[in-house]
Amino acid sequence: MTHRPLILLSNDDGYRSRGLSTLREALTRVADVVVCAPETEQSAASHALSLHRPLRLYRHEPGVFSVDGTPADCVYVALAAGDRVLSRRPDAVVSGLNHGLNLGDDVFYSGTVAAAREGALKGLPTLAVSAGAGADFAAAAETSARLALALIAEHSGRGVLLNVNFPAGAGWPVRATRLGRREYEESIEFRRDPRGREYLWIGGPLREHRHVPGSDTEAFDQGVVGVTPLVLDLWGRHKQEQAERVVARCDESLGDGEK
Repeated sequence: MTHRPLILLSNDDGYRSRGLSTLREALTRVADVVVCAPETEQSAASHALSLHRPLRLYRHEPGVFSVDGTPADCVYVALAAGDRVLSRRPDAVVSGLNHGLNLGDDVFYSGTVAAAREGALKGLPTLAVSAGAGADFAAAAETSARLALALIAEHSGRGVLLNVNFPAGAGWPVRATRLGRREYEESIEFRRDPRGREYLWIGGPLREHRHVPGSDTEAFDQGVVGVTPLVLDLWGRHKQEQAERVVARCDESLGDGEK
């Protein structure tokens, strides 16, 4: 590149999080970095946008902003706010470093992944990075910075999203992977507050990683950093014929009703 790249950095743990600060420090050695991240933790917010309430944008220091909304809100605001946040269009969006993994089906719920996805939907190369218990955050941040530069160098002009997970330790091998299966115990715990009114908590602990060859879960279990490309086009091409059969069956039933 002929210029120092500009990276928009966000997350779902909030702009004060250790993971974001560690990643910002590593990225700053190779790029100009602007932070726009949630004011408070927004884990599992997925790709929600705050369309029915006003948002507030805060500037905490040069190049560090927060939004009192979701991770996707933060990236949306940063990219749409003109020069209020960014001096120019960023070369990449990086989201993380998340405190906790985003493997397999986690990507549907993850605010970390959603922040990166929002940038990818705007045509940018993006990286979502997460670290599990026992991972060396400084080493993960350095590897993330190298991956970000490599992604910028490989950018073809269309939005792309890579999801990266760091297992325990440091100095990992890195492998391109596919999504695996991470299964949780589905549970609801009902309780009563001091006034006798019922409330509940949802979500249970991790049960197992399904064996999926070449997957991010397999890589994690082997102590390898998985780099998984995620598609933005959710069209189920291999289910198109089934959809056509459903439409045909529906038309037939409508025809029978008219007789």
